[in-house]
Amino acid sequence: MSVVDKTFCTVKTFRCKVKLVMPQTDFRKFVPTPEHSKVHDETAREHAENMSKVALIKEIFANWQEMFAAPFKGITTNGEIIPNLFQLRSEKAPVEQAINVTSQLMTKLTPEQTVSCCFDIDSNQWRNWQNTEIYVEDFGLRLCEVKATVRETVIEILRVCLSAKGFQKTRDVMRFNGFLGELVGGPNILGEFTFLFCLFGKPSKTEPWGWQLFGHHLCLNCMMLGDQMTITPTFMGGEPCLADTGPLKGIRLFEDEEQHGLKLMQSFSKEQQKQARIAHSMVDGDLPEGRRSRHDGLHLGGAYCDNRIIPFEGLQGNEFTKSQRSNLINLMAEYMGTLPKGPFEAKMADIDRHFAETHFCWIGGQEENQSFYYRIQSPITLIEFDHHAGVFLNNSEPQNFHIHTLVRTPNGNDYGIDLIRQHYENSPHHKDHHHAKIE
Repeated sequence: MSVVDKTFCTVKTFRCKVKLVMPQTDFRKFVPTPEHSKVHDETAREHAENMSKVALIKEIFANWQEMFAAPFKGITTNGEIIPNLFQLRSEKAPVEQAINVTSQLMTKLTPEQTVSCCFDIDSNQWRNWQNTEIYVEDFGLRLCEVKATVRETVIEILRVCLSAKGFQKTRDVMRFNGFLGELVGGPNILGEFTFLFCLFGKPSKTEPWGWQLFGHHLCLNCMMLGDQMTITPTFMGGEPCLADTGPLKGIRLFEDEEQHGLKLMQSFSKEQQKQARIAHSMVDGDLPEGRRSRHDGLHLGGAYCDNRIIPFEGLQGNEFTKSQRSNLINLMAEYMGTLPKGPFEAKMADIDRHFAETHFCWIGGQEENQSFYYRIQSPITLIEFDHHAGVFLNNSEPQNFHIHTLVRTPNGNDYGIDLIRQHYENSPHHKDHHHAKIE
């Protein structure tokens, strides 16, 4: 059995309803009273209008629009794209099922909805996503505002395109958003279906096409080309990540990503830990100035950061022992597990091939119940895990009940853009008219 086969067989489910191994700080003491809630009794549009007057929010959105206006290049380590990293290939993605259910969706849309949610495959709208609750968009299908049959078909698209555990994890993230909304009195703003869905291109067995779902604590970007598939950027988060009442009681998000990351750091020798650690503090102390963002925590690859330069940091793959290598590959598999079997195996083979160039870095504590950040970065993937400060809860410093996770494909293949480019440049019927630059 190959390394990839072993990894695929040993990846755990993301949905856990058993006794928790790692303790978690009680989030209840940080729940605001109704009069101090940021979203209490507002509509989504009222909330957006009120937030747009806040100086910090105005600054954040202005900065995002500036980054959005720049032509797409991709995340790099030094500003230069490494060429020839990605290849057109067969991955046995479930393209026929995806085409069928997406075609069904298109028959259920009104003309106005079609115009609102359908874009060309090379549209810059791919990059126009964000993970706040602030509903400023005038495009896409907002799932809580469409007919149940439309919403159910969108959910079926997710089920068909993702792995079983990837679909369950996505739905849990959506449900936890609803749990948060009930917790802080803002179900119209933070709900299970307060997400936007968009389509790019037309469902096809031969031409590139895809879909996007985004909103608070969730963003998925799925591009299909033949039976090949990409699904980055992927953003998933939760505040809180553990439900203590209701139908979600006992379910915990991101437990494997958290626990396995911590155990990996703990497995390093003192010298390895020294190489991996960027800073001991997540807030001040020895944290480099400007490293923490007020809206993204310690994440570097968040919304609109499509062209960010992120140098390699930390412990390099060739410094790992055999068991540490296996543990890091298994940890990366937790993040790639959103993909269905064929694309997952192909991606894990890529990860294995570039392991010597992979870096692991760490910020924060390394004991249970302490907050931390880690990043896994290679030429073909970038993964971030961050314990976050409160946004709707009142913890002013990072706590382990608020988690953000992120997966990117550096060097120009977020949104599958490099594959789309190759398709248009190499297909005989497109050579004279390729237009795959999303700018």
